[in-house]
Amino acid sequence: MTKKVLIFAVYRHDIIMKRNLIFILILMLLAIAGLPCRAQQHQRKKVAVVLSGGGAKGMAHIGVLKVLERAGIPVDIVTGTSMGSIVGGLYSIGYTAGQLDSLVRVQDWSYVLSDNENLRNQSLSERRKKNTYFFQRGISRKSRKKSASAGILRGKNLAVLFRNLTDGYNDSLDFNSFPRPFACVATDIVTNTEYDFHSGVLAEAMRASMAIPGAFSPIRKGEMMLVDGGLRNNYPADIARQMGADIIIGSTVQGAPKTADDLTNTAAILSQIVDVNCKNKYDENLAITDVPIRVNTKPYGAASFTREAIDTLIRRGEEEAMKHWDELMALKARIGIPEDYQVSPIAYQQPQSLEKSFPVSRFNFVGMTPEDEYFIRTKFRLKDGDSIDVAQAELITTSMRMDLYYEEADYEFVKSHGTYILNLEAGARKTAQLHAGARFDTEEMAALQVGAEVPFHTKVPAVLDMTLRLGRRVKARAEIIYKPVSFTKLRLAYEYAHNDISIYSEGSKAFNHTFNHHAINFTPLDFNIRNFNITMSARWDYYHHDDLLAGVQYLADGDLQKLTDDHYYSYHFQTLYDSEDDAYFPSRGARFHAGYGYYTDNFTGFDGHAGFSVVDAAWRMSFAFSKRFAFQPMAYGRLLFGSEIPLVMANAIGGNFFGHYVEQQMPFAGLGHMELADNHFIGLQLKAQENIYRSIFLTAKVNAAVHANRLADLFSNTMLWGAQVSGYYKTMLGPLGASLGWNNRSDRPYFYINLGYEF
Repeated sequence: MTKKVLIFAVYRHDIIMKRNLIFILILMLLAIAGLPCRAQQHQRKKVAVVLSGGGAKGMAHIGVLKVLERAGIPVDIVTGTSMGSIVGGLYSIGYTAGQLDSLVRVQDWSYVLSDNENLRNQSLSERRKKNTYFFQRGISRKSRKKSASAGILRGKNLAVLFRNLTDGYNDSLDFNSFPRPFACVATDIVTNTEYDFHSGVLAEAMRASMAIPGAFSPIRKGEMMLVDGGLRNNYPADIARQMGADIIIGSTVQGAPKTADDLTNTAAILSQIVDVNCKNKYDENLAITDVPIRVNTKPYGAASFTREAIDTLIRRGEEEAMKHWDELMALKARIGIPEDYQVSPIAYQQPQSLEKSFPVSRFNFVGMTPEDEYFIRTKFRLKDGDSIDVAQAELITTSMRMDLYYEEADYEFVKSHGTYILNLEAGARKTAQLHAGARFDTEEMAALQVGAEVPFHTKVPAVLDMTLRLGRRVKARAEIIYKPVSFTKLRLAYEYAHNDISIYSEGSKAFNHTFNHHAINFTPLDFNIRNFNITMSARWDYYHHDDLLAGVQYLADGDLQKLTDDHYYSYHFQTLYDSEDDAYFPSRGARFHAGYGYYTDNFTGFDGHAGFSVVDAAWRMSFAFSKRFAFQPMAYGRLLFGSEIPLVMANAIGGNFFGHYVEQQMPFAGLGHMELADNHFIGLQLKAQENIYRSIFLTAKVNAAVHANRLADLFSNTMLWGAQVSGYYKTMLGPLGASLGWNNRSDRPYFYINLGYEF
């Protein structure tokens, strides 16, 4: 029995061994069968895409990438310089060419390429300054932070955009670990040498690679000061080769060499200087490129970020790449892939949504005083354990810059034990914020206005805001603004104005009025939230009249009051709503203003009887019927109530703006200078606006109005009407425009030229 059991055990063991051997043999056969496939994959040559610098012209790279994807060309390595580093950096982490196409088209490049605060985050008073001054600059103590201020722009908005687009890659990383290994080039201006980014924070590397000297502030990295890589290597094919590329496909937007005949103006000479500097290594790197794709970008330049230019540049990149279609298809055989090979899309981290919330276990304030930390915590009601979204983080850093006057402010969500730490980092604090504006027009000729905001280092933010206007009219204003933690401000202002104003009647100069105006304004309530503002104030005004030069006919008619020096105490309530997308050429949004003022000479009454009242309102709506055409109706008026109205408070009409010469002035199409109107004035304006090309606008306005000294007579008097056509070009100094109009009050044409923002 024992012998039988033993024989059975041996037999069973033999069967198991045979089964195991068969199983191992099958695995070996499968492995051998898979070897050719893996060997083929391993033997496939590495392909690099090299993208040159060129500013906006680099948009053409997106069109080239679209064709490479369509052709099924695998991309294993990406290198780029300047704009090529931006397109290439995003492509390396998984964005497709189609996604990049959509991405660049939806950006507001005029905002992205500026340091302006987001319109939705600005108060109405801050927007007003933005629409008055062409130059704004903060002055701060020297700082050894990573970013210097040696450029016109700090690139704040670019940095925010890059950070959001590279979400998931905002730590210091090895660029070779990206879905497609990546490198980009910057220039160290300390040693005038090339610096190649193979690791670090991707957004910072992209920002450094396109830091155009003099335009964008350089990026400090240790003892290096990094600027645009195009100065040393504008087409980094050699770096792609060093990274192991066997085949290089290049997209370059470098223009053809210029001749002496081409260098006929300053812009062309400056462009040539940049191009010559960008020629370093260019010819050598082009020579090692297997498929060089040179895109014709004329007549566009490095700053052509308009919608039309971007569309054309992407299309040209695509068209030029399609001319190389046969080369690309033949290249597949060299790469070692079949002709019908298609590239699988790469999964990538989606850009940060403004609504994305992070549970924050701790708020970490870096570079801020305890008083400033208290202000931010109180204003935004920050408590450890709260959830904060990206939009709120943006609002916090905006407040750090605008309320607390830090030159730079940034945030970072750092993962920690399942939650996040929100780092709020402040740069150098401004000692002052400077503003400058200039304008010219055919009525007043030249004028200059400068301003400065000087913050006080107090527990609750306070600032001294000073303004000086020079020209035919002189104005000086100083205001202390106290900013408690709520949405309200407290203001105390003194203003002096020397006015030399010509007043017209029916198109003819009636008299010239020269006077000095002193005013003290106390505003205990200035409530502002987004597009809405309410103020309550008390004011003292004093008028000292120097000269009143009038024509003989007006003196004989007795139309003029005898002007004596006088003072007024008044109380005001005003409300303003403004959601317009542009102060000068709005295409959508609304603007509504309403105010009431009660004037006295002894705090309660005026000249022995009740004081007089002023009610004014204006409502403008903008309707966009297309991307270029907008229609804007506006109703407005000013009503004076009282038994006696001083001349300095009388209604005035003329020109294109509210309050241009005096506070009570109202616009009227086709009527120039300033004319007096009766005590009750109501007007209606219809305006059509066409953005015919880029920064060129055509407008047409018609105006109708009624006015009378008694409300009951408003529609009994002759109706005023006027019409005006204008053409404008938006410049960095403000709109440059010419207007031609006519009205039935003066019964003569009116021509007006202006350059600059209104003040």
